[in-house]
Amino acid sequence: MRCAGLSWVLGFILAASGTVRAGTNYFQLGIAAYAQKDFANAANFFTAALGSAPAANVFQNLGNAEWEQGKTAAAVIAWERALSLNPFDRNAENNLKFAREVAQLEAPELTWCEIASTWLPADWWAWVAGVSLWFAVGMMLLPGMLRWRKSARQQALVALGLGVFLLGLPANYGAVTRARLGFALVAELPLRLTPTAEGETATKLAAGEPGRVVRERGRYLLVQTRRHTGWVEREKFGRICSP
Repeated sequence: MRCAGLSWVLGFILAASGTVRAGTNYFQLGIAAYAQKDFANAANFFTAALGSAPAANVFQNLGNAEWEQGKTAAAVIAWERALSLNPFDRNAENNLKFAREVAQLEAPELTWCEIASTWLPADWWAWVAGVSLWFAVGMMLLPGMLRWRKSARQQALVALGLGVFLLGLPANYGAVTRARLGFALVAELPLRLTPTAEGETATKLAAGEPGRVVRERGRYLLVQTRRHTGWVEREKFGRICSP
């Protein structure tokens, strides 16, 4: 029943989801395996495709394959990574909403800078900052170097470049802090008061429950959730952006 409901809500697009540069063969193998309902192998093939060329459409299909296996946390992380690369991917967005409703999971709590960072792919913000800054610098220096007469238009272009640069700074910061978000990979994940196996358990996280990495110590991560802060084992907590 869950998969049937998922199919019409998600509207997954396997065959039409695009190509992957170096991982095309793995991607096509993943599509074929998924069509045959061999979801475990499909997930393996999609993961192999990501090794050479991470792409939003591959993460999207990887999430579908993980969901069909009942791996809610792995599916949520894959779809979150798809949205990080392509925030315009409505399929991944709808998948996440449906999965969280079914599993009764909360979405990550974002700051306003992080919300702004979701307006464009995470990597684009660095380009926006660099291009706008050099554009403004160029418009300031070129008239003098080329002995152009200064004009109001040149000053307006300098102001435009600096304005875009300054407006993009919060989004750049948000893209950096959003990379610290992650999700519990297993059910009943202990959130401990100390970074040791013997540490007292403050609470337990459900598979797919979000948290924010505050600090790292050895094989443990200090994670802050909406209600508690504590230590979890590194390998049992998957981040949106792998370190």
